[in-house]
Amino acid sequence: MQTKRKYIIVSLVLTFITSLTCFVPLQAQEDKFVVVLDAGHGGHDPGRPTKNGYKEKDIALKIVLKIGEELEKNPDFKVIYTRKTDVFVTLRNRAKIANKADADLFVSVHCNAHHSQAYGTETFVLGAKNSERNMAVAKAENEVIFLEDNYEEHYAGYDPSSPESTIAIGIEQEVYVEQSINLARKVEDNFSGKLKRKSRGIKQASLWVMHNTYMPSVLIETGFITNKNEGAYLNSSKGQTAIANAIRDAIIAYKKELDQNVGSSILDASQETVEALEDIPLIYEDIIFKVQIAASSRDLEPKSYNFKGLSDLSKEKVGKLYKYFYGSTSDFNKAKRLQEEAKTKGYSSSFVVAFKDGKQIDVSEALKSATN
Repeated sequence: MQTKRKYIIVSLVLTFITSLTCFVPLQAQEDKFVVVLDAGHGGHDPGRPTKNGYKEKDIALKIVLKIGEELEKNPDFKVIYTRKTDVFVTLRNRAKIANKADADLFVSVHCNAHHSQAYGTETFVLGAKNSERNMAVAKAENEVIFLEDNYEEHYAGYDPSSPESTIAIGIEQEVYVEQSINLARKVEDNFSGKLKRKSRGIKQASLWVMHNTYMPSVLIETGFITNKNEGAYLNSSKGQTAIANAIRDAIIAYKKELDQNVGSSILDASQETVEALEDIPLIYEDIIFKVQIAASSRDLEPKSYNFKGLSDLSKEKVGKLYKYFYGSTSDFNKAKRLQEEAKTKGYSSSFVVAFKDGKQIDVSEALKSATN
């Protein structure tokens, strides 16, 4: 009984750890890596108000066009813009453009603002982990909804001031959060390392512009246009070129990492703990464990040639996403070994999932409630 309890505790710890990682999105089967570049605001929405006359919508557009111009020189990339001129694009249509393009990345560019002389860069990924400051950013960015016609109909009563609303819109993007963080880290590292600018870090906030985008997505606050010095830098051609090049380099590095199948796990289980479990069967009756290796909007046949030689594959459609699984067993330790095998094939963010009576349940629930 003591031994069984120890295995369950260790298993629960491993489950928590692996739950911190995310799905590896399937890369486009076509030759081009599709990047959707989104210049924030536009048209009758100028963006953050400033006293110095700088307009966020203009600065964001100039930076985006420079990023796109550079990426389009690379034959491996295809660039799609949500806007290339000073026009107003609704938040829901920005996501729609990205999804229709079946994009590999969605990158939204903005400028920050504050009543003080705050300065520095921030890159946001979608999520519910909001500090008071992050909630303020989310509220400010999301209030553009009120500039749209029939916004009550299109946003189903969404209230930018409501924490419940901002938390709710983050859920669908959670499957891509690790890859989004990976890109965000590269962007912020380039800002601080190459440009020697102050990085305020990577943040999570519930931002409508990334809502319902089925790919890794980031929103980059390139600096504070309300700061006297940083505002002038953002409004200059030199500053815009430097920022664009830093973002371009981050995108290229992100793609290179994907091509090399190099994962970016937030936290890895210790090898010693895995080895302690791997040779001891841990059977849970009425539970089926599988290894989720990917999630994508693309519908692929669960065949070995589509998944780097792995066999015993299955898939399930959940909403607009297809989830792809490797293996099927009631032995939790065998499932962990299958997960390690999937990682050696390049699915570095794969993780174990559990099913009972044909329905997916939390692995922690399966390990606690099932008898073995």
